[in-house]
Amino acid sequence: MSSADPPPGGREEAAAAGEFGLLSPGRAGSAVEAATGDRAFLTAMLDAEAALARAQAALGLVPAEAADAIGAAARADLFDVRALARAARAGGNPVIPLVAALTERAGTDAVHRGATSQDILDTAAMLVAARARRLILADVDRAAAALRALATAHRDTPMAARTLTQHAVPTTFGLKAAGWRAQLTAAGDRLAALRLPAQLGGAGGTLAAFEELSPQAGAGLALLAGYARELGLAEPVLPWHASRAPVAELGSALALVTGALGRIAVDVLVLCRTEIGELAEGGGGPSSAMPHKSNPVRATLVAAAARQAPALAAVLLGALAAEDERPAGAWHAEWQPLRELLRLTGGAARDTAELVAQLTVRPDRMRENLHRTGGLLVSERLAGALTPELGRDAARALLRDAAALATRDGVPLADAVRATAPLPPSLSVERLRELTEPTHYTGAAGPLTDRALRDHPRRHEEDPRAAPPT
Repeated sequence: MSSADPPPGGREEAAAAGEFGLLSPGRAGSAVEAATGDRAFLTAMLDAEAALARAQAALGLVPAEAADAIGAAARADLFDVRALARAARAGGNPVIPLVAALTERAGTDAVHRGATSQDILDTAAMLVAARARRLILADVDRAAAALRALATAHRDTPMAARTLTQHAVPTTFGLKAAGWRAQLTAAGDRLAALRLPAQLGGAGGTLAAFEELSPQAGAGLALLAGYARELGLAEPVLPWHASRAPVAELGSALALVTGALGRIAVDVLVLCRTEIGELAEGGGGPSSAMPHKSNPVRATLVAAAARQAPALAAVLLGALAAEDERPAGAWHAEWQPLRELLRLTGGAARDTAELVAQLTVRPDRMRENLHRTGGLLVSERLAGALTPELGRDAARALLRDAAALATRDGVPLADAVRATAPLPPSLSVERLRELTEPTHYTGAAGPLTDRALRDHPRRHEEDPRAAPPT
């Protein structure tokens, strides 16, 4: 029985043994999950085989009718993914059984002519990545648009900046949201700018078999260019069988995007804490035991993705140490980590877009927390006002003693300063209270927010042939 023909109960068995994201709710049901599944990879491999045949036919390397037959047979619904997966154990990759099944179904030995398995699988991985990237960037842009709206609406909404977990100085929520957006769009730009190359080199990366198919000099290079055009992928300068930089760079870019999404998530998680309460996740998730809870579930899932992504990217970076002209184990090690990294990034981008679009901002709670320490978080400003009058060392000593008094007795910093030492006449009670009002010390937060929002994300249009399979 051919791999092209599903055995009795084959599809049911595959479904029963399938992996549906039960332990990966962050990517479950996302568009990227579907665009990176086994059927999506099968579709991409078949697309690569059909594109190779078309490019060869255009150069007269295979008959046009053979290319047409291959194209007609290269449909994922005609093949049993589970059977191909089982058959892949014999040769170590799924292309070998797929070529046999496609040859049988197309009725021509022009299938895969001159290519090697790695040509098809690397190209399929780039196709899947290109299709997933479009979806990821669409959600990144949705999140960026929502962050722009938040930053604009809260440009001058004061809140406490926190460093090393403690109140530091005042800032604005607009500047925080603009900072989230700036990091995210920068990471998205890097992902968008990546060249995702086709792969074609033949057995040893020399294009020798393709050169032999034609008496015309340079047929291999012409085929490489035509193959990349057929697929809507970048034309590589060289076959990259043992140069795994395209995959490593892709993994690094995905990890940067997921890290930028994770930064948003962990900030939201902190600010959603009951005792802080400056943000709330719209439509938060329930608890299995405590009816009163509304958990920040989306932020939790995004934070989980951000913690997993670096390890997956590290596997792809480790594959850079690839020996010979075609390595054993290096490119094989990339398949699952790359797929999971695409899925994690896609799920996190989707969840972040939803999270920031529905985020509840509580300016009153921000202001309440800003005043919680009675002006202590503007001691920096007060030090600047006292130094010309008292000298730096004396001003710092006065403020250190006053801060201790304010903390111990729970009095405002202005009152503690007046109780600690005589003040120069220039520092009246009114002036002292104005200097210790946190909302008056946000610096250039507003202009910085404006400047950040003038930086628009730049997106690189991709070939429509790299669109997700329908």
